[in-house]
Formats: sequence, C-alpha cells, structure tokens
Amino acid sequence: MIKKYRNESNTGKIVNFEESAVLDESNIVSLGSGALGGKGRGCAFINALIYNLNLSEILPEMNIRTPRTAIIGTDEFDLFMARNKINDRIHLENDYSAVRQMFLEGELSYNLEKRLKGLLRVVNRPLAIRSSSLLEDSTMQPFSGIFETYLIPNNHPDFNVRYKQLKDAVCLVYSSIFSPQSRSYFEAIHFKLEDEKMAVVIQDVVGTYHEDHFYPHISGTAQSHNYYPVAHMEPQDGFAIAALGLGHYVVNGEKAYRFSPKYPTLEMSSLQSQLRDSQVEFLALDMIRSDVDFCVEGSEANLRRLQISEAESHGVLRHLASVFDPDNERVEPGLSSAGPRILNFANVLRYEYVPLARALSLILNVGQEALGSPVELEYAVDLDKADNGKPSFFILQIKPMLGTGGEYSFDTDQLSRDEMIIFAERSMGNGRIDHLTDVVYVDPGSFDKMRTKEIAARIEAINQKMLRSDRKYILIGPGRWGTRDPFIGIPVNWSQISQAKVIVETSLEDFPLDASLGSHFFHNVTSMNVGYFSIQHSSSSSFIRWADLESQECVEELGSVRHVRFARPLRVMMDGKKRISVILKHG
Repeated sequence: MIKKYRNESNTGKIVNFEESAVLDESNIVSLGSGALGGKGRGCAFINALIYNLNLSEILPEMNIRTPRTAIIGTDEFDLFMARNKINDRIHLENDYSAVRQMFLEGELSYNLEKRLKGLLRVVNRPLAIRSSSLLEDSTMQPFSGIFETYLIPNNHPDFNVRYKQLKDAVCLVYSSIFSPQSRSYFEAIHFKLEDEKMAVVIQDVVGTYHEDHFYPHISGTAQSHNYYPVAHMEPQDGFAIAALGLGHYVVNGEKAYRFSPKYPTLEMSSLQSQLRDSQVEFLALDMIRSDVDFCVEGSEANLRRLQISEAESHGVLRHLASVFDPDNERVEPGLSSAGPRILNFANVLRYEYVPLARALSLILNVGQEALGSPVELEYAVDLDKADNGKPSFFILQIKPMLGTGGEYSFDTDQLSRDEMIIFAERSMGNGRIDHLTDVVYVDPGSFDKMRTKEIAARIEAINQKMLRSDRKYILIGPGRWGTRDPFIGIPVNWSQISQAKVIVETSLEDFPLDASLGSHFFHNVTSMNVGYFSIQHSSSSSFIRWADLESQECVEELGSVRHVRFARPLRVMMDGKKRISVILKHG
C-alpha cells in the first residue's frame, strides 16, 4: 500500500523514510540519522513556518511551498569516512581531483544505499543534491557557496545509472569539505577542518520541462535588509533579485533584475543601465546528456547557458520581459512589438500577474521575526498552474544575515580630506582597523576588461604569498568582485582573496559597477566583517586617490595587478550605521 506523508499530526515535521512512500512536500523525509546541518535546519524551519502559519491562506493567489525534501543526517557522513578509512588518508592528499576520486570509490552504508534506491523508485523529477554542513548558514559563518551542489536529470531509463548518478553526487558533496576553497575558508576563520561534518539535502529541482532543458520561470534571492537603499527606500524595506532560469545564475553574481519588494514598481536604475545590464543568458539543466562526469567536469557540467531568445521560443518570456522602443526611448511591458528584450518582470512586479513582491515581503517579515535577525532567502517561481489552478512560489533556503549595522561611528567633518586615500559613501562593515600596510589593486590605466580571468589568477598568486607570510591587505579593482561573469568584474572566489581585509569595488569610464548584492561571495564578505566599499568613478564625493597608491613602494607587479606597501599602517574606519567608510594615510 502506498503511504502519503501528510496528515494533521505530522504536517511540517521530519518523518522517517519508507520505501513504499510517496514523498509529500508538507514534510521532510529523513534518510539517515544525525544532525541536519545548516541548510537542513533552514529547510525544516521553512517547512514548519509554511504549514503552521498557513501562509497560503494569507496569500491565496498563489501556492507558497517548499520542494519535496529528503535529508541524509551527519551520522552517515561519519560512517562513510570510517568504513572507507578516509580519515587516515585525506590529510596526505593535496590534489583535489585525487580526493574526489577517493570519495567516489567509497561505499555508502547498506541502509543509506537501500533508502536512496527507494527514493529513486518514487521520485521521477530532476534532483538537487545540496551540501548541508554543520557550520553552513550558521549565525557565525555562513560558508555560502563554499561547498558544492549537484543537479541530476534523474531521467535515465536504466535505474542503475540513475542510482550511480545520485550516489556519486552524494559522495562528491561529502568531498567538497576538502576542496581548496573550503580549506582556505577554514584557514581564514581559524576553524579546524576535522571538526566539520556534512549532511546532504536532496530536493526536487523547481522548474518545468522546455524541450531538452529544465528550468524555472523565475529564481532569485531576497534580503530583509538593503545595504544600499536608493530614493526614498529605507534599509529595512529589503532588496530582491530576480532572474530567468536556475538560481545558480543569481548566486554566482551575474546580471539580473533588482527591486525592492516594498516598492516593486520603482525602477532602481536608469533606462541606459537597464539596457546594459539586462539578463541576456540563463542557466538550464540539460535533460538529454546522461554521461556527465562530475569528477572531471565539475559540479555545473550538465548546466547549459542558453540565450534569452531560446526562452522566448519556449513561450516563457510572455510575463517576464518588456521591449525597448528606441523611437520613443521607453520600455513597453510584454512582447507585443519588435525590439530589444529587457527582463524587468514588469507583468509580475508592476501588474501583479502573480503577487511575487507581496510573497517576498511576507516571507522576509515572518522569517526576520522568527529568527530575530535580518534574513536572506533563495526562491523560485513556477508560473505554470498546479493542480489547484494556482502558480507556485517555492522557498528553497533561508538564513540569517550578518553585518547589517554596528556601534562604531565617526564624524567625517573631524577628518582631514588630505589624509584620505579612499572615501566611500556606500560601504559595509563596522569598526576600525589600524594594522594594514599592504594594498593590492588593479591599475585602471592598464586594465583590460577582456583579461579579467588572468587578473584573478594574478591576484590569487599574490594572495598565496600573503597567506604564507600571514599578512592582510586592502584589495581594489574595477567592477563586481566575485562574479562568474568575466565581463562585469573580476571572477575570483573566496579562496583566491582570503587574506583581503577590505575589498573595494569601483567603476571605470567604460566599465560600470553594479555591487555584488545577493551572491554567495557577498554573503561571505559581510559575515566576516570584511570591509566592502562601492565607489562610482563619477561620484562627486566618493573617491580613490590613485596617485597616492602609485607613489608607494611596489612589492610586486603582475601585469595590471600591483602590490604596494605603505611605510606606516593605514587606518580603516567603517561606520556600519551610516554606511560610510574612509581609509587614512597615517593611522
């Protein structure tokens, strides 16, 4: 007899898996005992929130849901490490490809193997296999994007192939604790790698089949605290990002649409910026290729980068895009006319085809009240109507935000502008730093926007030297730090700049700046109280005095990347409440 995990006594709880089960989104299914890890805790919190508060009744126009979720607790990770004797070998191996192969060759416990096979017998949708370590999404350190997530199509006709893909993905999530990026992060926060344990979250991928691909209509992130409010917005009004396709695109810091859930009709950028920064590509899961080798090709091996025109051919853009009318210099919602497409979600945000902004405001407010701090969430929207005739809003993850204010304050009127090397009216971080003498910066005069990947590699080389000598530094460069798109910033990950104590983003004449809000990179920076300054080159008040940097002792020069050292420590002052910061020559 088929059992459906939903009843009045169990709704919103964690229940044990039985092979005869049909998974139901109203409960989380346990595939193994132990701690749930950070993402697992967040999933359980969201699940309880939705079904205990009846949020769908508060917002009856759409379903507020979570994906069907199963969690492998940390006890299975301990079993895996012990039975395959990995603890005895892992610290002797520095080659990450060899580490991953070691994990792939390991065996799961009999009980876990049985439950995973049982899961596959009742689930026929694409699956996301996500990390959920003990420390991940914690109030101290978020580990955002440090560990890996794998998406599998789960559609191969051979059950054994489907199981192998799922088993491999679980093992590779386990192995990501020992990736170079993870090791650097642990070193930066002075935690022991051996103390970390990994749970695994297995969820339905939110989305719809579109010919040979699978992706959601909308995905994005939202924050209950806006670090950089504009116009009449206040920080507590929140901030959100929306994009077409899989959410990897957003959390990797690529081009997407930005808005305030409280003021969804207010444009936060000029028409010129909308044209320049509109999303032109999106990510989708390849549903045809079944021979992906994640070990060799990486966690995004089966994700495909498609042009927006393909989504239009799938009939997806009808409610998401507008058309630019060059004759009248205006943007017209919908696709009724010819012209460049702009993904501004006008029919959703301005005309409420679905109440996305109200759903985000509701969840952010409830989440902040429940957690007692500002929160960030990841979401996805399926505009196709469910069985009850409503579109669905899915909450994928929720976590606390850090670095939203502070006690340190200073008065700029009491400071000499001649002493200032950098002044930023848009910044994050709080406190004073008096020991930094090193600055690594990308020289704007020799910067080549076609070589940002090379620049990232050069910065990594300098960072490694700083790590060995235990020195921190100030990092300055054009565009968005931490993006995966090499044409809008420097595509570094956290391990490549782990010694940076202050990060400065600036625009150049032909290289605009759109800050990294909502990305994994940004979340890690804010949680570590790394100073984060955003400076527009055309600003009448914020500035960088490049001449002062050029006149210092040059420790190393690698192409356009320069490492200079001041004879006396600089003073960094960050006012978290006013969101202004300054760097002075003589601390």
